[in-house]
Amino acid sequence: MSRWEFVGRTDELNRLLAAVTGEAGRGLFFSGSAGIGKSRLLREGVNALPTDRFAIWSIAASATTAALPFGGLVQVLPAEQPQGLSPAGILRWALNVLQQQAAGRRIVLAIDDAHLLDPPSAALVHLVARAENATVLGTLRDGEQIPLPIRALWTDDLVEHVELSPMPQEETAGLLAAILGGPVDPGSADRLGELSAGNPLLLRELVHAASGSAELKRTYGIWKWTGRLELAPNLTDLIDTRVGKLTDGVRAVVELVAFGEPLGLHLLKQAADQADVETAEERGLITVLQHDRRTDVRLAHPLYGEVMRRRCPVSRTRRLQANLAELLEQVGKRRRDDLLRVAVWRLDSGTAQDPSLLVDAAIQAFTRYDVPLATRLARAALNADGGSDAAELLATILMFADRPEEAIDVLDTVTPEPGDERRLCRWLTVRGMVSYWGLSRESTVEEIASRVEQLSDSADRSRVHAFEAIMRLHGMDTATAVRLSQRVLDRPAAGVAARELARSTIAYVQAVEGQLNRSGTAIAQVHSAAASWRTDMPYLQLALELARGTKLMLTGDLAGIDAIVADEFADLAGAGDFRLGTGYLAILQAYAARMRGQSDAAMRTALGACAVLATSRVYAGLAQAERAQSAALRGDTAQATAAMAEADRTHAPGMAVLYPWLEQARGAALAASGDLPGAVKHLGDLVDRLRADGFAGHEVHVLHDLVRLEQASMPVGPTCSDGGRRTVAQRLAELSERVDGVLPPLLARHARAAVTDSATDLLAVADDYAALELTVYAAEATSQAVQRLRRQHSAAANDARERLAGLLGRCDLIRTPALHAGAPVLTEREWQVARLAAHGAPSRAIAERLYLSARTVENHLQRIYAKLGVTGRTELWAALRSIPGHEGGDAG
Repeated sequence: MSRWEFVGRTDELNRLLAAVTGEAGRGLFFSGSAGIGKSRLLREGVNALPTDRFAIWSIAASATTAALPFGGLVQVLPAEQPQGLSPAGILRWALNVLQQQAAGRRIVLAIDDAHLLDPPSAALVHLVARAENATVLGTLRDGEQIPLPIRALWTDDLVEHVELSPMPQEETAGLLAAILGGPVDPGSADRLGELSAGNPLLLRELVHAASGSAELKRTYGIWKWTGRLELAPNLTDLIDTRVGKLTDGVRAVVELVAFGEPLGLHLLKQAADQADVETAEERGLITVLQHDRRTDVRLAHPLYGEVMRRRCPVSRTRRLQANLAELLEQVGKRRRDDLLRVAVWRLDSGTAQDPSLLVDAAIQAFTRYDVPLATRLARAALNADGGSDAAELLATILMFADRPEEAIDVLDTVTPEPGDERRLCRWLTVRGMVSYWGLSRESTVEEIASRVEQLSDSADRSRVHAFEAIMRLHGMDTATAVRLSQRVLDRPAAGVAARELARSTIAYVQAVEGQLNRSGTAIAQVHSAAASWRTDMPYLQLALELARGTKLMLTGDLAGIDAIVADEFADLAGAGDFRLGTGYLAILQAYAARMRGQSDAAMRTALGACAVLATSRVYAGLAQAERAQSAALRGDTAQATAAMAEADRTHAPGMAVLYPWLEQARGAALAASGDLPGAVKHLGDLVDRLRADGFAGHEVHVLHDLVRLEQASMPVGPTCSDGGRRTVAQRLAELSERVDGVLPPLLARHARAAVTDSATDLLAVADDYAALELTVYAAEATSQAVQRLRRQHSAAANDARERLAGLLGRCDLIRTPALHAGAPVLTEREWQVARLAAHGAPSRAIAERLYLSARTVENHLQRIYAKLGVTGRTELWAALRSIPGHEGGDAG
């Protein structure tokens, strides 16, 4: 970690280079805060300039040379200066020296920290900038006094002056991945990016502080930060330099904001002297923000708060937090999160005595999917004699914090008394959830079913039945799951949360059965009622997302997946460490990337899902299955096999309903390993199983996998009345009339075109796949068309190759059996000859480069033409680009 790779800043770097190489040749100065990356940007730009065209001098001004005449340019000018010259004469002499040393090349003078230049050096820089054959570049630090000759550079329109903004989030994530040598969990990248405020220097110190500790770990190749900040000496020194010395009053302002941000300006003015507030704002320590009718105060940099909170004595910390709570209680908790803020301040200050306040705050935190905070508050409520409500809430939250054993222990301390039906209802559902999903005890379903008879209240029975239904769904008892769910919906007394949980169960069953339109309607109903169920049952969101995600994947709606992985729930779940939520959404995101052929993003995101879900068995197997699919797409047999082994190890029996995804991934892994007969048999058996279970929504996709393996004519299913069996193509045609959406008919057309050997129809199918962004399917269908056109020696083959090359050009590395089935196999020497010939090299030049005879090159070319089915060099480039792996040089 000694040197960071230069990442991002592409626009700024291009602007810097254009300032030198463009027609105008104007210079450019970047201003910005310390550590924002000005110096590195300047250095990278200068290093990219060709020294044969430019005479380049790089200068690093410093405080030590600022008091010496020409001290800033000591690295450029000769040690001996002529005597007896006036100041103006010395400047002309210095400029002549640079012109002589440039020897006709254009002068580029790059000054880092130009605000530290001594007056004569600043004057010389200004004089150089006025020369016709010179360009001046530089950096300036915000808040520093700038020499007048330097300031005049842009006021006189000799250079551009640009404020360098903080690195955007995506560039921060790229920088983190570069320095750590691997991808970083999105949530960790977001938090580190926010703490550093886009400042590369601060980001470096944050990573240095976390490296080597248990706070930064790598799981499945993905780096994850726990969020606990280590304040190393270098980091605190940097913050101290920025904050500077504070008066007691200003320190009080900064501390209040550190513990209360965002803090209403009216509250801050009640707690601190207004003059101190204004001083803190003038010094850039706090920022006053106007949002609608609110005026809030925040610290100017997130790390200021970390340092101030760590250094504040415990007694003062508790006093400040208690004061903040009292102030907000006095003016009234008017904002949505005021209750939560008061509860946290009371808890941290040791003044939390109201268990109902803590329970309500814990519910609010859990509703926002902030699992760590909700856990703290619920535990505090239990310790403050919050009773059964606090215990059941804490147990629920611990379940979603991957601590089911602890959750069971908490529940066992509040076993309901005989006759307390309301408490029994709540206790049964929470304990059942923890036992079934947290501890993978399948017997839980029958235990709940046997005890529901103890409840006489219709609403209580409905709630328990809704939980029993979704458990039975996950255990593959779909008929009972639907019956129980419908019973809940038919009861007028059923609560909103119970009804929508039951509706989510039915929506999932409808999706897998192919009733995708009805499923979508049910999902929309659950979503529209979210405001009514979220406080009571925030985790219902998981059931909603499972149904919605399944429906979107089965319909091939990648834009829909993009929308839900970018909505509010995704943001809240990521920020609040709600792992089941973020893990499942990452699986969806990986799926969408894989269908688009973005194999790098698919693999990275799938690995991230595996890392997030490593401690939870609910979706762990599903994440590993998606990892296997992503690896198979890349032809990474070893990783696909390893992922399936992990899927089998981690897949919970209580999540049996997810078997289609796991078994479909197993087929892909077998095919990627070269075991095509094994893959075909496995997928054929899976089709039979799906047909028996009534999962037509899944069945069409598995049948299509067989089409992709050129098995459209393969018989599947039971024997018909005529003694024969349906082929894959016939079964797909049959299902295309039963399964909703535009995708099933398209899959059926693909199968029919493959059976009839119609290249024209295959290309039309490919166009329709591409319109849906199903780029992998489009490329495979086009590849099948190319194979048929080559066999027919059709003149249309070259155009089809061009289309295939264009599709492959949209993808990262993809190496599916369908793409490689008909791809010509060239030897390493033939690849070398073919590439050179495709780029226009004549045979004699190829022969000289490869140390061959011209005759040997011609013989190689004839064999290449025959293998590729082309007639000469004019068709060679398209033919090569249509072979997967050509761009990476590994397609043989």
